[in-house]
Amino acid sequence: MQVYALIGMSGTGKSHRASLVAYEYDIDMILDDGLLIKNTKIIAGRSSKREQTRIGAVKRAIFADPDHVAEVQGELDRHKPKRLLILGTSRRMVSHIVRALDLPAPVKYIRIEDIASPVEIRRALRARREQNKHVIPAPTFEVKKTFSGYFIAPLRLRFLGRQSRAEVEVEKSVVKPTYSSLGRFYIADRVVRDIAARAAAEVPGVSKPPRVSLQAEPEGVIITAEMTLVYGVNILEVLRLAQQNIRRVVEDTTALNVLKVNVIARRIEPGTSV
Repeated sequence: MQVYALIGMSGTGKSHRASLVAYEYDIDMILDDGLLIKNTKIIAGRSSKREQTRIGAVKRAIFADPDHVAEVQGELDRHKPKRLLILGTSRRMVSHIVRALDLPAPVKYIRIEDIASPVEIRRALRARREQNKHVIPAPTFEVKKTFSGYFIAPLRLRFLGRQSRAEVEVEKSVVKPTYSSLGRFYIADRVVRDIAARAAAEVPGVSKPPRVSLQAEPEGVIITAEMTLVYGVNILEVLRLAQQNIRRVVEDTTALNVLKVNVIARRIEPGTSV
């Protein structure tokens, strides 16, 4: 395996340009902030961006946790990439990662200054500082699985390769953690239940806000809504619409990843059917 390293200060746009570097050097896999990514799919690890303290983030990024190391090493052994790109803030950080994962020394170090202009780097630093924006080099549908509770937006870009001169389209995700300089914000279960109940009650044919329960999982939440419907409606159609609206509203307002929405018709009562 050949190891490549992309280095630069935190927030200078390394993750933003990782996919382009991988394309330019025909690299199979990317190791970024604790995540192992192959063909835009997260296959192992846990991102340091999910840690709640700076120390925790650093430890995660340099693979200080033996379980984290074992998981990523197992996937590397299974996939056997020819080339691996490691992102780090410095050569020293990359050396820590290489030693922790028992990898060969990098054959090439690429500085962010070599692939991004000073204006682009300043723009990236401003977005990190003022808007708390972080980039994950994977599509949104992949990132949602491991970033429940974070506000996520898709990002699709076209680059002109500096070596190949070919136009490359890459998809990434912008992640905004649900914390700020004031601390971390938590959404109480009761609030999520109320949001889900209100979303269901908005659907024509639902008689009243349902009874909602939550099951929290590491990847997101499972919502169960027990509903009372209006007599005479198409039960399956109303349940389908309620299910869709609960998922949409909860994900849009809380940034939680909704794994499943179970909807149950418990009662039918007289009313004005729609």
